[in-house]
Amino acid sequence: MARPWLNVLAQVVPVPLGLLLSGALVWGATNADWSGNTSNNGNTWTAGSAGLANDSKVPMFDIEDMRPGDTGSNCIEIKSNAGFPTALKLYSSSPNWPSNFQSFIDLKIEVGSGGTSRDCDGFTPHKSAFDGTLDEFVALHTDFRTGVGPWALAGKPPDSRSFRFAWEFSPSAPNGSQGVNTNEVSFTWEAREHK
Repeated sequence: MARPWLNVLAQVVPVPLGLLLSGALVWGATNADWSGNTSNNGNTWTAGSAGLANDSKVPMFDIEDMRPGDTGSNCIEIKSNAGFPTALKLYSSSPNWPSNFQSFIDLKIEVGSGGTSRDCDGFTPHKSAFDGTLDEFVALHTDFRTGVGPWALAGKPPDSRSFRFAWEFSPSAPNGSQGVNTNEVSFTWEAREHK
């Protein structure tokens, strides 16, 4: 025998149950955490460089057949590529320096602006860097610590200094200096961060 109240219950219960379930879904969706974000991409770190370059591809001096009293000069430009302030110094790295023949070569070095390799036209001296003999320069100024200078470079490329090297073969060079030659001389400029 059919029970009419079961039919009524079967028709009435699904409606509230469906409303209850749909409400739960809506509540779950609206109760989610809100969020927002922003990014700053492409970050890198690159070390700076205290790079130096000069405008000469050949030795400043290759002098032959000198006689007492002979003179000469040459210029060279030193350019800094550093992006920060540096201190520039000049020294010589000339191993196996032999006899005292170099003491008969007078050397004067000036620092300034203008002038380029093999062309000192336009060179303006700012101060003297060295005035003595080649022998003294090579013996006394052998590394950054003992080098002549320093000269401040601002760290805003291109920043440069020009140097004029003037030499004289002493008029009092003895007879025994005929046919003698120096070993190769290297002039080195070094820049270090200036703090």
